[in-house]
Amino acid sequence: MCTGRVDLSFVLRAFIKGADGVIVGGCWPGECHYVTEGNYDALGNMYLTRKLLQHIGVSPERLRIEWISASEGTRFAEVMNDFSAQLKELGPLGTGEGITPETLALRLEAVGKLLPYLKLVERERMRVPVKSEDAYREFYASAESDRLFAALITDKLAISQILTLLERSPLTTAQISALLNLTPSEVARHMGSSARQGLVRYDTKQKCYALASAGNC
Repeated sequence: MCTGRVDLSFVLRAFIKGADGVIVGGCWPGECHYVTEGNYDALGNMYLTRKLLQHIGVSPERLRIEWISASEGTRFAEVMNDFSAQLKELGPLGTGEGITPETLALRLEAVGKLLPYLKLVERERMRVPVKSEDAYREFYASAESDRLFAALITDKLAISQILTLLERSPLTTAQISALLNLTPSEVARHMGSSARQGLVRYDTKQKCYALASAGNC
């Protein structure tokens, strides 16, 4: 299968199921078997996913992409041994980052709910027009990449985490703030935009937020 077909959901599913790391191996740039040069699409997806992992507190080093041709058996073994050693150094997923299993599950679930939107952002706003490893590396390390991520993804991800929490039970502003390490003003801003979209409601008597489709607080 071409690495260009490695969907973001495949990588996320592996982490949700508890994988300590994910490695994607593809044809060397310029040697793709398809005119689409799917290995560059994979490269963009991996860079974006690494930014997402870092944002939710997971080491981006847990996701790796390598170019390995079918004839490079020795290189394949070397890469896998190196990645295995790297993961041992990082420790188990979540534990190595000091994240509780519950918090990690919440964050990964919230990212998963945004996948259709994230794919659109990658394709329409963050896709590198030049088929070059250096171009991808430079873009995703640039201030422009950080600006687009903050403008297009950060708030959406925070809201997705809040809505995921509210699926479990209604919560007050203080509870949401404590659970997600957000300020009360940030929670109020996110809930204001979500209320305008008809996603949440606020119970003035109980002073808590709930999903619009849920019962009383």
